Amino acid sequence: MYLVTVLGNLLIILAVSSDSHLHAPMYFFLSNLSFIDLCFISTMVPKMLVNIQAEKKDISYIECLTQAYFLNTFAAVDNFLLTMMAYDRFVAICHPLNYTVIMNTQFCVLLVLLSWLLMFFVSLLHILLVKRLTFSTGTVIPHFFCGLAQIFKVATSDTLINNIVLYVGTTVLGVFPMTGILFSYFQIVSSLLKMSSSVGKYKAFSTCGSHLCVVALFYGTGLGVYLNSDVTQSSLRTMIASVMYTVVTPMLNPFIYSLRNMDVKGALGRLLSRATSDP
Repeated sequence: MYLVTVLGNLLIILAVSSDSHLHAPMYFFLSNLSFIDLCFISTMVPKMLVNIQAEKKDISYIECLTQAYFLNTFAAVDNFLLTMMAYDRFVAICHPLNYTVIMNTQFCVLLVLLSWLLMFFVSLLHILLVKRLTFSTGTVIPHFFCGLAQIFKVATSDTLINNIVLYVGTTVLGVFPMTGILFSYFQIVSSLLKMSSSVGKYKAFSTCGSHLCVVALFYGTGLGVYLNSDVTQSSLRTMIASVMYTVVTPMLNPFIYSLRNMDVKGALGRLLSRATSDP
């Protein structure tokens, strides 16, 4: 699954960067989403595979904090990118004449950079707060990666401040992007209902199909992890839900976009034909 995820996301990045037909804001965000998915899964799965091969489940304190830092950063940037993609579709469908003016290259790059910078500092705040906590020697985390919530549960000192900051940050950084996605699609549906041509409606909304599938997968599996960790104390069920969120979702995203999007299909076909025709 890890190799399939790496290959799929690398192909999406190569197709977007090498094909002039895909040099548009929607595909710029898509290539960034593939890069984030690649980084996200590479933060935890290689370590897990090494542990399985060596039959040793140790992770050092520094490695654990590093993993928690990058997991939190990549998950939140992934969330922001899905919101940017929804906004891109909103502008393309509701304001087509101003699309190139609004979604210019500088604006798109600025959005991505701001999301990276914001999450670098937010994740750093979490890690600095974790450094205040104390842990017993040989602490066992009943999970296959070091998440902030899992680290808080095994600390031997008071984690009230850490939990407050985590819940506030998760709420703010989760609710605002989700609100942006819902607002964008509310405006898109309102605009489509005003169209008289059914063919025009289908063509306009078909560009949103892949994004809607990815959003449903991302938030559906994320909600599954949250509900499992809150409702049940079973670490096994929580880990199974986490596998869906952290491993299965990044693997499926490239397939969703390549199978549902004719432009991406064409770009991948041209990329593979060039690769096979080279001596």
